[in-house]
Amino acid sequence: MPRLLPLVAFLAAYLLTIPLQAQSDSATPLQDVLQTVQADVASPSRATVPQVLDALLQANAPGTVDFLRAWGDREVFVRDADGLFFYAEDAPDRMLTLVDIDSGASVATVSSRDLSQIRPNAGVRREINSALVSYELVHPDRERRIAALASIARSPDAEQIAPLMAARDTEEDPRIIQRMDRLLDLLNARFATDSATRIDAIEGLRGDISTEARRVLNQTLQTRADFAPEIPEGTNVARIRTPGEDMDLIAAYTTLSDAGLFPPRPGRNAIRDALRANVVDGAVGGVPVHLLTTDEMRREAYRALEEAGTIPPLVTEADMREAVAQFVFFDAYLEPDPAVTDAARGSLDSTRTTISLWQFVGISLDALSLASIFFLAAIGLAITFGVMRVINMAHGEFIMMGAYTGFVVQTVIPNLTTSLIVALPLAFAVTFAAGVAMERLVIRHLYTRPLETLLATFGISIALQQLAKNIFGTQARPLTAPDWLAGAIQVNDVVSVASIRVAIFVMALGFLLMLLYILNRTRLGLEVRAVTQNPGMAASMGINPDRINMLTFGLGSGIAGVAGVAIGLVAQVTSEMGANYIVQSFMTVVVGGVGSVFGTLAGATLIGFLQKGIEWFNPANTLAAQTFMVLFIILFIQFRPKGIVALKGRAAGD
Repeated sequence: MPRLLPLVAFLAAYLLTIPLQAQSDSATPLQDVLQTVQADVASPSRATVPQVLDALLQANAPGTVDFLRAWGDREVFVRDADGLFFYAEDAPDRMLTLVDIDSGASVATVSSRDLSQIRPNAGVRREINSALVSYELVHPDRERRIAALASIARSPDAEQIAPLMAARDTEEDPRIIQRMDRLLDLLNARFATDSATRIDAIEGLRGDISTEARRVLNQTLQTRADFAPEIPEGTNVARIRTPGEDMDLIAAYTTLSDAGLFPPRPGRNAIRDALRANVVDGAVGGVPVHLLTTDEMRREAYRALEEAGTIPPLVTEADMREAVAQFVFFDAYLEPDPAVTDAARGSLDSTRTTISLWQFVGISLDALSLASIFFLAAIGLAITFGVMRVINMAHGEFIMMGAYTGFVVQTVIPNLTTSLIVALPLAFAVTFAAGVAMERLVIRHLYTRPLETLLATFGISIALQQLAKNIFGTQARPLTAPDWLAGAIQVNDVVSVASIRVAIFVMALGFLLMLLYILNRTRLGLEVRAVTQNPGMAASMGINPDRINMLTFGLGSGIAGVAGVAIGLVAQVTSEMGANYIVQSFMTVVVGGVGSVFGTLAGATLIGFLQKGIEWFNPANTLAAQTFMVLFIILFIQFRPKGIVALKGRAAGD
């Protein structure tokens, strides 16, 4: 690194005084510059590469940066006949096309035997990459400087501290300065030679939840297991282990025996081999072979051989305790300075606290995402169940119909964005019509008979599932989100949210606002609320309850269809997909409060947060989370049977 410091200083001064773009027509060609150090370029070493870099940077010939990259990537060839340097491209018949390093033009096609590929070793490549990073850090192009910082973050090295500090002194962009300061903290925390600088850098990483910062702190706190009669003076002890308590006694004794301090403790295989080797006349130590079927009998035979002096004695537990009591077992930090490790431990503790807070935020966002899906699935059921008191077991199949509608639209319209725009209203129209038809043909004849309604709609759900299987088959169908909904919104290294889930949350919020407007600001909403509270009185005021029931059932079914399109983007589209949401939908409606939009929202939020909270304690078993959630809801209903938001007035007594 000391050999490169003059080059870095020269480079920074040069680029500050002369713009990179201002290359004069009389600039020395790169090939001519390379010929002045031809032998060092063709056969580079760590001792000679600084001379090459100095010559290249002094000449500042066009194409220098590209040549350095190609040189480090082993993409430069030298022609044996005249020593000129070229890039090369593959040609037919195992030939190579030579590319001039100055003009980029193809100059000849030759056999690979006429060329020698330059293969710099790892040390030379590090020197080249360091020079490249130094070059890029002071480049006039802002994006090139940011890319250089990203390159340092990916492959940190002690030699990058000096060029980064030099570039930091000349940088004017505040955001790049902030990135440079953070990188300097990361590099100094790991590679600085004096403790004060390292401690300051480590303190600068306090609360930093990035992967790079945590890696540096964990590397600083790396330990090695060791033992000694007494802890050596100057050892930076991380932890003292007590055999038999926080350290396995056998493991401690094995450590001592591996060091040759005590005889090894024979295991089962060693005992078995020793017994096999000492079988005499069908017995071992006087014990017949056919009796050696248990550990107790094998040990008895082994002790008989011990007493005869045939084999070494067994190491007992008392022997092991006596042996390990003579030593201290401890973990020692690889970092010898306690002040550095204390600072790293404090920063890491602060970082872990911050990570815990962000993990809570991440779980909350996941819970909101799940709650929005439950809300979309349940809001249509809340309307029909709340207004009409109809237990519609086929509600999940309307979700399935909406998802299949989206799939059909995508097969017809290849553009994913356009197909999604078309699929949402079309799914509403299809399921609205299906809901109206179901209400006119079946439901209207079964009002006031909830058990028969439940059985009838359950039969309809089975029929719709079988119809979907006959049309679309049993395999899952893809419902693909557009590219602008792909990927995730990365908040930081701990929290990220899938873009499609954000879109579903926004859609759920939009449906909430739309329903509130319909129910509170339109004549249809007024009539729906009137029929909900007192159908007889509403009829006497000129409202047709039969018509309201039909429109309400169609509206609830249409919303379920739109929800199906949204859910199909994050779940598999199958004929049974509706059955996966019907239970959660009923739970959401009942817990939130029958007939209340806000109740459905509250129920979806409660169930979403509850399920994600239980999954956080046992993330490997989502089935257990759902089971505990159902048990909680059963208990909740016992104490609040009318739900979170109970209806008031006459409707509450129905």
